[in-house]
Amino acid sequence: MLPEVNTILYASDLGNHMRPAFRFAVSLATKYHSKIVMLHALEPLGSTSRALMENYLDADQRKRLQQEGYEQVRQNMKQRLAAFSADEQAVLGDDHSPEVEVVVVTGHAAQVIVEEARKRDAELIVMGAHTDPSLGHKLTGSTTRKVIHDSTIPVLIVPV
Repeated sequence: MLPEVNTILYASDLGNHMRPAFRFAVSLATKYHSKIVMLHALEPLGSTSRALMENYLDADQRKRLQQEGYEQVRQNMKQRLAAFSADEQAVLGDDHSPEVEVVVVTGHAAQVIVEEARKRDAELIVMGAHTDPSLGHKLTGSTTRKVIHDSTIPVLIVPV
């Protein structure tokens, strides 16, 4: 018996290479009549940024500024992802129009991808492979490696 694929989590970093991986996700979603959850992870503030904020702002100001900043960035990213999805689906035509839910979550990318896939009962994770051919051979990117290592859900890596 073949597994059902009702939900595909597509992990996006908004890079220039995301088109082939998204098109692969759309192709699979069309074939299996699946929904796509398009996910982008917003990395948390780094230690330098946090230290600067601690030096100049009190705890309440830091908390408010961080919440407002993340919310503004989250909304901007959702709009960009939704526009990208709409543009791609317009190019692909009506035959390739799966439902796409855009989600932006704050956290470390690999951890967010695995957690959201579990939370949304995804049967498949699709993501592009970041590689560095300058090393003489291709190495899979660290986020991809972590997702493969940590996920109990099948991961499809699309070379880009």
